Amino acid sequence: MRIFSPVKLFFSSKVKSCFLSAYNFIINRRIISLFLTLTLILLTMILSFFLSLPDVREFLKKIPVTTSMIDQRINENSSQNRNLRVLKKWAPFDQIPPFLKRTVIVSEDIDFYNHKGIDYYELKESIKKNFSSGKKSRGGSTITQQLAKNLYLSTEKSYYRKIKEFFIAKRLEKHLSKNRILELYLNVIEFGRGIFGVEAASEFFFSKRVDQLSNTEIIRLISVIPKPLRVTPLSDSGYLMWRANLLIDRLFKSKSIREEEFIRLKDHFPE
Repeated sequence: MRIFSPVKLFFSSKVKSCFLSAYNFIINRRIISLFLTLTLILLTMILSFFLSLPDVREFLKKIPVTTSMIDQRINENSSQNRNLRVLKKWAPFDQIPPFLKRTVIVSEDIDFYNHKGIDYYELKESIKKNFSSGKKSRGGSTITQQLAKNLYLSTEKSYYRKIKEFFIAKRLEKHLSKNRILELYLNVIEFGRGIFGVEAASEFFFSKRVDQLSNTEIIRLISVIPKPLRVTPLSDSGYLMWRANLLIDRLFKSKSIREEEFIRLKDHFPE
């Protein structure tokens, strides 16, 4: 039977205790070092993200020469060995019919003049629907967010793009007036293959200036905004009839048109 002396036991436990303390110290230092490194990487990524956001003040008065959306469409056609003829023509805000402006608002963003660039209810509903369906189907984008996408981003359906769109929209709302945002939007929105802006669309589809459009023609034009490459304002497709009636109902509900005009417009778009 082996007998351990008290001295040997004392030093043995002491060495063990010192070893554990040193081990814990090293582990803790490594954890702290890893945490600091990850924090630094995260802060660098955040800083890089915000530095990559554009200075939207360039469009306080400047007319866009091109947009990210136009460049995307040109590149898409080029990759298929096709040339894209781009039609765009600027229409000043006061030369765009009030009825057209109101129709766009009820179509795309009924609370445009009330929110600060983001419709948080629509954003919440969009996130819920996309998560439940497992795909990014509902956008929930305001006019300001759509402008951000058209000017600076792409049609890519990704959460990263939506995050950038969110922050660019907030910048647009901070530096530009609501009327300026709407003016830019109406002049860069896509209406067909190579057709951008309400003036170019009016002249291409109806052979007249935008300020000469009838209310019926305006309804037709704005009805194609959700599907500009698949629907033409000149068609009588089931989709266009459905969309037109939806816009007319919204215009009447928001008291943008009287009952006589409501009935007259409905007659032009039988479901």
